[in-house]
Amino acid sequence: MSKKSPYFDTRDALFETFARHVNAGKVDTFERYEFNAVMGTREGVRFSDAYSDRQWYNCHCNGGVFNLGHRNEEIVTAVSQALKTLDIGNHHLPSPYRAELARRLSATTGDHLSGVVFGVSGGEAIDLALKLARGVTGRRGVVSACGGYHGHTGLAMATGDPAYREPFGPNLPGFQQVPFGSVEAMDEAVDADTAAVILEPIPATLGMPLPPEGYLEAVEEICQRRGAKFIVDEVQTGLGRTGRIWCWQHHEIKPDMLVCGKGLSGAAYPITATLMTEEIHAFFDDHPFIHISTFGGAEPGCVAALKVLDIIESDHFLEHVEEAGARFEEGFDGAPFELRRRGLMMGLKLGAPEAGLMAAKLLFDTGVFAVYANNDTSVLQFLPPLIISDEEIDAVVDIVRENLG
Repeated sequence: MSKKSPYFDTRDALFETFARHVNAGKVDTFERYEFNAVMGTREGVRFSDAYSDRQWYNCHCNGGVFNLGHRNEEIVTAVSQALKTLDIGNHHLPSPYRAELARRLSATTGDHLSGVVFGVSGGEAIDLALKLARGVTGRRGVVSACGGYHGHTGLAMATGDPAYREPFGPNLPGFQQVPFGSVEAMDEAVDADTAAVILEPIPATLGMPLPPEGYLEAVEEICQRRGAKFIVDEVQTGLGRTGRIWCWQHHEIKPDMLVCGKGLSGAAYPITATLMTEEIHAFFDDHPFIHISTFGGAEPGCVAALKVLDIIESDHFLEHVEEAGARFEEGFDGAPFELRRRGLMMGLKLGAPEAGLMAAKLLFDTGVFAVYANNDTSVLQFLPPLIISDEEIDAVVDIVRENLG
């Protein structure tokens, strides 16, 4: 029986319409490199092409959206049941679902970050964190890392590299970038007008470099000394990806704010969250309606996120992440690339600047979907679902070794 996707009987018809109405540049790129997959059936750690019998192990996971696999049965069941009685709810009214999810998220930080505000996208959640840092401190400066990534909108875009913001005009004043890992550069950049420092504990788009020993601790100390707020962006590193619920928990730090998303959705319903200390959260005591998000914390999304927490906090789940990461590391031993790894947050550092794209293409053609790091194209981002089994790990390792050595 021939396969096809809804609405379009052929791949060509789909690509033509997508190019005309959605994004012609993407289609041109996909066709140039023959990355021509269209997601059809999907389950667990793999997905199939809608127009052929091809399948791929998903080692991209859309930055962590599919941390718990495609169509995780527990999450799908929970959201399906919720939709029989719930809609998105009303953001002006108290919600038991938002309240319980906020309580559970706070508990993952030992109640250090006890305030929670929900959103829909990572960029929205980052914008809120930066707005609050400015509102609480009365300052305007923001320091981020060169090559990092926090979103494509508003204040989030202003933290990023010039390539992502210069086409849209001058950058907002007060934003500056420093090299990731340099305490000296950070110390020089943070001053009396700095509202916040925002960092990914492991910057994915920069190629997954692990922070030098003591770096995040030094950044926190600089922020405390200068009165700036320290924001950790855990949209990709959070929710079990590194073997802890939050990557910052590998370090002796306590950030002022944390942003999470992607995996919080369980790949079933979009939801993000900005967590903050009680001191910062108190800003809303006097300004309760100063920030709203119509779809932020939609009640079915809260149900999905609560089930995500149930799963990652279950017995031995985080142990499995650590063991799975170690199994990948053992399988890659002796391979001609540097493995950057914490838990299942992995980057394969290859030799040449264009090697990440070449590796992505080779693996795509042989059944593994992974994407190179846009700000260091010598690195292949490697993010398998956290639920991956030993047998699936071995199959993925075999494909990587056959193609990359």
